[in-house]
Amino acid sequence: MGTLNLSASHSPGSQSQTHPNSKKKHFHQIKSLKFVTVMQQNSSTSTSSSLRDLGPSGVDLTSALFKPIRNSDPPLPSHRCTKISVVGVGNVGMAIAQTILTQDLADEIALVDSKPDKLRGEMLDLQHAAAFLPRTKITASVDYDVTAGSDLCIVTAGARQNPGESRLSLLQRNVAHFRHIIPPLAKASPDSILIIVSNPVDVLTYVAWKLSGFPVNRVLGSGTNLDSSRFRFLIADHLDVNAQDVQAFIVGEHGDSSVALWSSISVGGIPVLSFLEKQQIAYEKQTLEDIHQSVVGSAYEVIGLKGYTSWAIGYSVANLARTILRDQRKIHPVTVLARGFYGVDGGDVFLSLPALLGRNGVVAVTNVHMTDEESEKLQKSAKTILEMQSQLEL
Repeated sequence: MGTLNLSASHSPGSQSQTHPNSKKKHFHQIKSLKFVTVMQQNSSTSTSSSLRDLGPSGVDLTSALFKPIRNSDPPLPSHRCTKISVVGVGNVGMAIAQTILTQDLADEIALVDSKPDKLRGEMLDLQHAAAFLPRTKITASVDYDVTAGSDLCIVTAGARQNPGESRLSLLQRNVAHFRHIIPPLAKASPDSILIIVSNPVDVLTYVAWKLSGFPVNRVLGSGTNLDSSRFRFLIADHLDVNAQDVQAFIVGEHGDSSVALWSSISVGGIPVLSFLEKQQIAYEKQTLEDIHQSVVGSAYEVIGLKGYTSWAIGYSVANLARTILRDQRKIHPVTVLARGFYGVDGGDVFLSLPALLGRNGVVAVTNVHMTDEESEKLQKSAKTILEMQSQLEL
């Protein structure tokens, strides 16, 4: 879903050409093009935001403004901070970062991108909202060192599909980008959990797993978490109820071969289809198919209207981050290694299944009821993804 061509390397010589304001020389003097918080820039050229530096020489304004409590105990050791890194500061990446900030999910957010001006601008724009947000340290850099120690790394960077370009060609270009993204990310944060958002998300989650060397539970994709949200919304709208009272999953590929699990849909705890059958209430199967097709076409409609999707995926990924970092052990339909589940076989294929998520990433895959028809469609979806994977050189 990201829209940026992101590379791990960047020529320092091109930096001076990207920033026309010669007065802001400190921007060009940052070693390795690191754009961290204003306080952390080159001390010889930047203005610190510390109160100690705002007063006359030799005057400690912090001590003047804040008087310590006498006979108090020393500060307790601080708890480990929660850090989230977002790779790619396009529309999707920034929607995710902004949602994470407003929901107070992290103590530190690190942004990474290959475009220094865009990156610094997004960092400053978020920092300037500090008075309206929970206290969060915001850093940014074209260097992956800024992501060191992350609990969660969210990858949104990727190439846009060119007019007339095949899906395989787009995939191969994004695999090339991932070769520059995933290894340094994994090296900087070897204990982190990876969430892949870039499209095609199923195959790229497989690529990230291969390139990172992480255990399978610590690599997942955003998958059909958003598709399922759209599905729940459409069913809720159709029945005139709250979407939060609808339990429904889209599984399989995040794309045209996705599978709607109609047999397991419930509203307020009532299994919908079995209830209708027991009550001998007729329903049109075409109506169900039309709702599913509306889910599949939702992203295309939004892109056609505004040029890209952002807010819904921002909330979707922030929701995954909350479940993982706070060990909420909620069930989300996300991209996981599906081999051995629901009859999926033939290779290490990643696709969306309802999965129990917690602080260690993917805890388990949920044993949701599927009809024979749904199971067959899921296996067909897996074959579609495996065919794409077989054409990659990993």
